[in-house]
Amino acid sequence: MLKEAEFGPNLLRHWINRAADRDPDKAYIISVDDRRTINYRQLQRLTRQIGTFLAESGILANDRIVLLAGNSIEHLVCYIGVMAFGATICTVHVEMNRGHLGQILTTLNPRLVVFDAGLGLGEIAAKTSVPRLPLGSFDDAADVGFFKAIADSEPTDVNLAGTRPQDDACILFTSGTSARPKGVVLTFCELLANVEPTADGLGMTADDRIYDFRSFNWCSAQVLSALAPLSRGASLILGRKFSRSRFFQHVAEHGVTIAAGNPTTINMLLNGDNPLNAEVLSSLRFVISSSAPLLSEDWRRFEQHFGIPVAQSYGCSEIGWIATNPGANRHIGTVGKPARYHKLTIVNDRGQLLPMGETGHVEVGGFPDNDYRYLADDGTIKVHSRGRLLTGDIGFLDADGYLHITGREKDLIIRGGINISPLEIDSILLQRPEIIEVATVGVPDHTYGEEVISFVVARPGATIDIDDLLRYCGAVLPASKAPKQIVLSNHLPKTARGKLDRRALAEQWTSDHRELI
Repeated sequence: MLKEAEFGPNLLRHWINRAADRDPDKAYIISVDDRRTINYRQLQRLTRQIGTFLAESGILANDRIVLLAGNSIEHLVCYIGVMAFGATICTVHVEMNRGHLGQILTTLNPRLVVFDAGLGLGEIAAKTSVPRLPLGSFDDAADVGFFKAIADSEPTDVNLAGTRPQDDACILFTSGTSARPKGVVLTFCELLANVEPTADGLGMTADDRIYDFRSFNWCSAQVLSALAPLSRGASLILGRKFSRSRFFQHVAEHGVTIAAGNPTTINMLLNGDNPLNAEVLSSLRFVISSSAPLLSEDWRRFEQHFGIPVAQSYGCSEIGWIATNPGANRHIGTVGKPARYHKLTIVNDRGQLLPMGETGHVEVGGFPDNDYRYLADDGTIKVHSRGRLLTGDIGFLDADGYLHITGREKDLIIRGGINISPLEIDSILLQRPEIIEVATVGVPDHTYGEEVISFVVARPGATIDIDDLLRYCGAVLPASKAPKQIVLSNHLPKTARGKLDRRALAEQWTSDHRELI
């Protein structure tokens, strides 16, 4: 049984020191984009220098360091170094949340902001009065920024005395279950206790080389591909973004044994036309699919086409990884076996335990009396749930202990693994004077899992230009959130209580477009 006291910053430093002692020259991260590498000896030195720098800057437990950057070696070293010291790292997906960055910085009230100068964030960063540093480069002595600032620090094994497992390790912002992204607050215990059960569930060892291109601003990639390999002394093959044309090239070139992905990347690979030599992919044990449900049909099609097992797995930002399918022993149609410490149960609407095979709400709770928390808009930390947490998903456990996810409670749209709130798109369209009603829904899509469709009703006497509306949405929303189609309707269906019936709209669209599904 996991004990909270075991999961403080000391554990993170233990993983780093153990790997550096065992195999100091072994690569911890290999960047496929710029072909740079950082080994475990370098990681140990840099994280210790970060600790010295933060200590000299007067940083204390629960003080927040904001990191605004995309995938890079520097991003991950900063992420790990701040937590290994014992302070709180705050990661924000800039591309998804650029329009909210000003509010996010105000809400976080950080002690330091570290940002990637290449993302054009100077003006936004300048709006905060706290110290700010460009991220810089760890292997360029002439560069300026955070890594230049720590270069003169002694690499001592300094840590914050008194930092507890219950202190904040990380605050991360979701891709948006509401118009404004939600800040999830994770303690050291919540985050680090999730690491080795995830590695165990996938059979990860020191010999593995994990390829991941997903954003390391989100919990899924942080645990699976940054912290789990660190706990095993394995290697991360890091990509900035997904590339369909170079995916298998990277796998073969770097001897990848586990590749991360999601239903969108699975379908994009299936739709590719590049010739594949199976022999060069002999190192690849399986591809993980997470972030959204993978249709069983696509799952089987991928395995038949490429001869590579798919390990569909499951988690959420508030919990981390919940269930994993162990590669060759995966059960198609499930998200795998839950980690034992989560004590996952299926409950009915009254919170009562349901027997095996019955469908209900997915509930977890690894530590007694744990507070699951989020960051409110006013900067205060609010408790979302205590002891046990409902994930918002519906499912059941089968006789072999595998979890089946059959749906979700809310109307959340998951497009390519990104959570999209229908209300956000609705509010954007309702700013147009010619529109009186809007309802946005998610509909089935072969590539992205779900696609965004908006239904609109014209104000009496007004004329609606659909193409103009699509251009408008494309200009004010990220491409991943903008509706693919806008449908003009005479009226929108309502429930008996007068609320928009989004499900009926989604079913209507599906029925009318079966040839596209």
